[in-house]
Amino acid sequence: MQVSVETTQGLERKMTIAVPSEKVDSAVNARLQEAARTVRMNGFRQGKVPMKVVKNRFGKGVRQEVVGELMSQSFYEAINEQSLKPAGQPRIEPTNMDEGKDLEFTATFEVYPEVSLPDFGAIEAERLQAEVSDADIDEMIETLREQRQNWQEVEREAAKDDLVNIDYVGRKDGEEFEGGKAQGSSLVLGSERMIPGFEDGLIGKKAGESVTLPLQFPEEYHNEELAGAEVEFDITINSVSEKALPEVNEEFYASFGVTEGGEEAFRKEVASNMEREMKGASRNKLKNRIMDAVLEATDVTVPTALVAGEIDQLRNQALQQMGGGGQNIDKSLIPDDLFREQAERRVKLGLVLGEVIQQQNLQADAVKVREAIEEMAATYESPEEVVKWYYSNQEQLAAVESSVLEDQVFDYIIDQAKVSDKQVDYQEVIKPEAKAPEAEAEADSDDSSAGKSAEESDQDADK
Repeated sequence: MQVSVETTQGLERKMTIAVPSEKVDSAVNARLQEAARTVRMNGFRQGKVPMKVVKNRFGKGVRQEVVGELMSQSFYEAINEQSLKPAGQPRIEPTNMDEGKDLEFTATFEVYPEVSLPDFGAIEAERLQAEVSDADIDEMIETLREQRQNWQEVEREAAKDDLVNIDYVGRKDGEEFEGGKAQGSSLVLGSERMIPGFEDGLIGKKAGESVTLPLQFPEEYHNEELAGAEVEFDITINSVSEKALPEVNEEFYASFGVTEGGEEAFRKEVASNMEREMKGASRNKLKNRIMDAVLEATDVTVPTALVAGEIDQLRNQALQQMGGGGQNIDKSLIPDDLFREQAERRVKLGLVLGEVIQQQNLQADAVKVREAIEEMAATYESPEEVVKWYYSNQEQLAAVESSVLEDQVFDYIIDQAKVSDKQVDYQEVIKPEAKAPEAEAEADSDDSSAGKSAEESDQDADK
């Protein structure tokens, strides 16, 4: 086998490979002989079909099959011979497939870049630390109460944040329009779920009252027939309910798994969970700041094939986050540029982490893998069964090992860097990092799409 390699541009390589005709013919003949032993043809007993007949009948197809296999096999033999590491799949193009002549083809592909790691010791970063105060615990308990809230019907006038149950009919030019009618629909006033003016028009009304609201749909409403249209809604209020928060008592404690020790034990459990959350948030922020600095100090060209693969993965994740609404979206309509910057960052980070793993000969710590699995299993009713499942499922186990190994790499880099501790309050530690305007716009877009999907079963008058 003859092999030559040329650099076309950047990380791209073009490999020319020639496979001796004798090797191709030998492989084709072997495949035909194998076929002759099993093929069934009219007029011949199985295994007794003459080779000439077999070749005339199947020779062309067998040769194409063998050539395809030989090109793939020869490519991988060649990259091992040349000590090359392809990034992504090659583009293989045959240049000579004539029978009786050497098989010749080219393979164009990118290679992994050489990564020069920066001086981790020159990197500086702050680690946020805080104490969980009694006031923080009080605030968290109020949040927990709100999570367990229910609605209690009242006989007063409706106010902002109340839940109203309504019947309504929308009319345009005196005619009902599609999607503008509902009975027994629940709506939180101030949620801005309905078009402007709809919810405000119900404030001050009581159960049993009816009202007619002259409104206008937004100019950019998703239904073109209603966009900017002037309409009227006839609305009847069936009931008005206000938020009812649960009492902080033994029953409330028990709903969170604290059945003994009363208020003291409950506050201790809440504080423990808050501290665990805070430590995780502090570590994640430190990791992000460290890796931002590492990436800024690392100059490496990322293979376009890897970026393309990462873009596809990010696009699929975005579609999954849209829920059912994402299933009917043509992926080709979502531009690559929407994910390119994030994809390039992730690929670059992966190259850096991979180089650290190779240089330091790091492997996933079995003890830490076990701890990670047991921590995840602790949230299930039968933790031991979950642990067994992870260890019997190689794909899931490999995912945990990969996560643990990544943490070990971060720990190595953090140990080398200059990390200073900064004392702040609890809320500053747990609040999300500020996003760039582009990221915020992207997140807002995802939220609105997800919200639209969740509300599609409601009436078309929903905003």
